[in-house]
Amino acid sequence: MSISLKQIRYFVAAAETGRISQAAVELNVSQSAVTAAIQQLEAMVGTRLLERTTSGVAVTLEGGRFLLQGRQILAAVEDAVRGVRGSAEPITGTVRVGTTYTVAGYFLPRHLVRFKASFPGVTLELFEAPRDVVERALVDRALDVAVILVSNLQDGDNLASETLLRSSRRLWTAPDHPLIRAESVTLADVATYPYVMLTVDEARHTALRYWSLAGTEPHEIFRTSSVEAVRSMVAGGMGVTILSDLVYRPWSLEGQRLETRVLEDEVPSMDVGLAWRRDAAPSPATGAFRDFLRFAVAGVGAGRAAGAEARRRALEEAIEN
Repeated sequence: MSISLKQIRYFVAAAETGRISQAAVELNVSQSAVTAAIQQLEAMVGTRLLERTTSGVAVTLEGGRFLLQGRQILAAVEDAVRGVRGSAEPITGTVRVGTTYTVAGYFLPRHLVRFKASFPGVTLELFEAPRDVVERALVDRALDVAVILVSNLQDGDNLASETLLRSSRRLWTAPDHPLIRAESVTLADVATYPYVMLTVDEARHTALRYWSLAGTEPHEIFRTSSVEAVRSMVAGGMGVTILSDLVYRPWSLEGQRLETRVLEDEVPSMDVGLAWRRDAAPSPATGAFRDFLRFAVAGVGAGRAAGAEARRRALEEAIEN
């Protein structure tokens, strides 16, 4: 059996994020898929690449060496994809990118770093603002593209979008909370306990929509725009919350553990994606940025070009075989 590109990508994601769970979120796969791929990779190279710690995973000495090579392999594949697209000249230009708080804090930075390494001739001008401001800037042509929560997108008439990552929402509790031991958990069950409500990026507005559909409402004891405040309060046993896997970390800043549970009720995912003005033709630099994120996140948005996807798959199959 030969080493596959998928195994390398999963290992690099886990090594860079320091957590199997976060790597799974960014790759849009299950944690078990990431774990299995890394275990297969370790078996083939004959050594341990990652070791578990109290806060996630850490790269071993041998893993550090392999990580360097793995990044180079992924970069080479990205170069090959660009080459197949027929770009004879290096891509240059400026891309004005809008984003929102959650995406800027929990999704975008590592992809920006890799993009700059792959496209040194492209300048990124970053702009963080609330979703409605970003949408207006796209319509007014003050931005070329946005990486936002497309599940919150409002102006579908003027803006096109595609989803890169669907992040499931789950219940967060302290490890000793009664709901952890329950056979199943519904929103009605959650409503009987104190609830810590996140407000940033329209989180409360989104939450109250699915609570309303379930015919109940949370028992809010505190509202905050800080994810870390929510994490600390939940881990400390002050209440529970429902948030997406994208922002989940198993430990609070105080070192207290958090657990998660899947809910029986239908709770919508939090979707990260690209948005742009419908009638705007992307520049080569903007097109490169959009294509890079599609490849890096392995997105499945409807706007993805079938030809680019076919070329990516062909390259992966060539390496895996």
